[in-house]
This record gives sequence, structure tokens and C-alpha cells, in this order.
Amino acid sequence: MKAVILVGGPHVGTRFRPLSLEVPKPLFPIAGSPMIHHIIEACTKLKEISEILLLGTYPVATMAKFVKEMQEEYNITIRYLQEYTPLGTAGGLYHFRDQIQRGNPSAFFVFNCDVCCEFPVVEMRKFHLETTKGEQFVILGTQANETQALSYGCIAENPDTHEVLHYVEKPETFISNVINAGVFLFTSKVFNLLAQVFENTMETATGTRLRHTDAMDLGTDLLRGLGGTGQLYVYQMKGFWCQVKNAGSALYANNLYLSQYRTLHPTLLACNTQGGSRIIGDVMIHPSAQIHPSAVLGPNVYVGMNVVIRAGARVREAIILDRAEIKDHCCILHSIIGWDCILGAWSRIEGYPSNLNPNDPLAHLSTESLFNDDGRLNPSITVIGEGVIVHPELMVLNSIVLPHKDLTANVKNQIIL
Repeated sequence: MKAVILVGGPHVGTRFRPLSLEVPKPLFPIAGSPMIHHIIEACTKLKEISEILLLGTYPVATMAKFVKEMQEEYNITIRYLQEYTPLGTAGGLYHFRDQIQRGNPSAFFVFNCDVCCEFPVVEMRKFHLETTKGEQFVILGTQANETQALSYGCIAENPDTHEVLHYVEKPETFISNVINAGVFLFTSKVFNLLAQVFENTMETATGTRLRHTDAMDLGTDLLRGLGGTGQLYVYQMKGFWCQVKNAGSALYANNLYLSQYRTLHPTLLACNTQGGSRIIGDVMIHPSAQIHPSAVLGPNVYVGMNVVIRAGARVREAIILDRAEIKDHCCILHSIIGWDCILGAWSRIEGYPSNLNPNDPLAHLSTESLFNDDGRLNPSITVIGEGVIVHPELMVLNSIVLPHKDLTANVKNQIIL
């Protein structure tokens, strides 16, 4: 078996800025590891997977170091294949079909890289073999409430056989609360279907067509036509799930992965020690970070490499990236602090909490745009870009600050360009 991870490129993920200005979105650290590291780790739990392919439009040099590190860590073949132009979620699969089929794998997983979940690859493969004898396709599903389901691909299934009877991408009216979770298990037969889609696209292409004729989408071009054909089945996951579309969802994903570490990697989480800083809840601290004993961290905090947090600082619901310096009595709440930032003494960096509705068990994190209909910023977390200096005793509330700014006044509900 193989696994394919769709990493996209700099042309997508614009809502993730300014965090993706300095590092490709798939390599942004969430709970201490690049976003796609979590997917690769999950793939290694299924021993049948012998090769992992990353497809995207980033330059090869951008991904080379990460690929080498992952190969050494997990002792598995990992290759990055660069698309010559953005090909969509299905176009890249079809373009690199010979690479995917090399070695005649019995099946292969496909992951959208911006998905955060427990990645039940072992359970999906077992379901694939038991339900379809390994011959058909499986899509991972999760549940959403009726309103949020309209923003995703919706799946109507046979409750007895789990066959997908109907699939609609972002429907206008409610169809089902089972949505596409962004993980797929295909066999090589999918390339015959993609070939038909490609031929139909070429036949209908005109000079005014907005997309490149090689570009294809899994949802609209492939899955939509598989409903009711007996070729597609859905495996519903039961654990946490979210999409990392913007900075707010990155912080939420960080919280989810840190909570998962309690059982998977408990040694990565900090704990209270004699003479050390106070730790509340799930906190991950890089060994090179310097934390003053009087600082209070948590819950849901990641502290990166060579970070310095000085006396009396309070950090909660935050990601502090490498080499940032948090000076005395600084308070950081619901925020992401970029690389090499300096936050002055007694400054306060605060965002709006990205919490789910506790009364709705099917609620997911909203991925709404930055601005409302009036052109004002929607309440969200605060993001401080790389190399920003915040002078002492200042407040930065519900704002986005682009890299290398020098803040000398309070900021509220603004984007500092």
C-alpha cells in the first residue's frame, strides 16, 4: 500500500497568512510538529504502507529537508512530487498515476493535508477489507450540525451497508449531517474513472474556461458521480476532527493534538516540578526553552525552540514559536506569537477564543472569512507575525500583525500591514 498527501502550494491557504508567509502551511508547527508530520506518523501505524508521496506545487527545495528528516525518523520511503501547475485535489493524482501505481499497490490512502484528526488508517483499512473485500473505495466521514454541513461535501449513506448513495459538494439545502472528512482509500480502479473525467474535461474545454484543463477536483469531478454506484463506502470516525484553514483553526488543532498526547506521547507534555514554572493542563515545552519559575503556562500551550519566557508571564491557549522572547509580566491569551518576536514587559496580547458551542455535540470550528459584511474584522485569535516588536505596556487585541513591525501604540480589531 501507499499513502498520498495533498500538500497544495503557495497559491492556496491564503487565509492562513501571515503564518504561511515564512513557512509553507503544511510545515507550520502544530503541537510541536509540522502539520503533515501528524499524518505521516499515522500512516506508519499501518505496516502495509511502504511509501508516502507528497503532491504539491511548492518548489522541491522547500520540502527537501522535511522529507529527509521524516525518512530518517520513520525509516520509510517518502518522496515529494512537484506539480507543474495547480492541478486540484484529483488532477495531481491523475498526473502522477504512474508513480502511485509503481509496484502495484493493492490500495492507497489520500489525505488532505489541512485535516486534523486521529487518522484512523488501521480501522479504515480493516473496514475496506471487510466491507468491500478491498475492491471499492472508502471515504472517511464525520458528523456536523445542519448549518455547518452545508459548507462541506455531504454524504447520504445506506445505514446497513454504509454504501454512499448520494454525494453533494457544499449543497444549498440540507442533505445529511455526515460530511467528507478529507481522507480517502482508493484502489487503482480510480484512475480509470479519472481518465474519463479528464477526457470529458478536454472535450468541453474552451478558450474562456477559468481552470486549467488538467485540473480536477475529487469532490465535484469524482465523488459526486460515485453515489449509488456501489463503488464508494463511508467509514464514520468517532474522534475529534477539524480543518486547518486559518490561524484560529491552527490554535484549535494545537489544543486537540495536545490532548491526544496524553495517551499517545505523555512524555512530551510538561508537568509541575519543584522549583519550576506552574503548569496548568496540556502544555508542551521545547527542551531548549527558558521558562522563569514564576511564569504560569496553560492550558493548551506550545512553547517552541529557544523561546524565553521571563518572570511573572502568563500564557494560556497559545502557540509561541521559536526564539520569541516574552518579557516580565507579559500576558498572552488565545494568540499565536511568531518566530523571533519580542513582547515588552507588561504587554497584553489577547484574541477572541475559538470555542465550540458546548450545547451542540456536532458543532465544528467555524472557518468564516476574516471580515464580516461591514468590512470589519470578525472576532478571532490574535496573530503576531515573525520578528514583531511590541513595546512595553501595550495591548494588542483581536488583531493580525504582519511580520517585522514595531508596535508603539495599542492595537484593537486591526490588521497591521
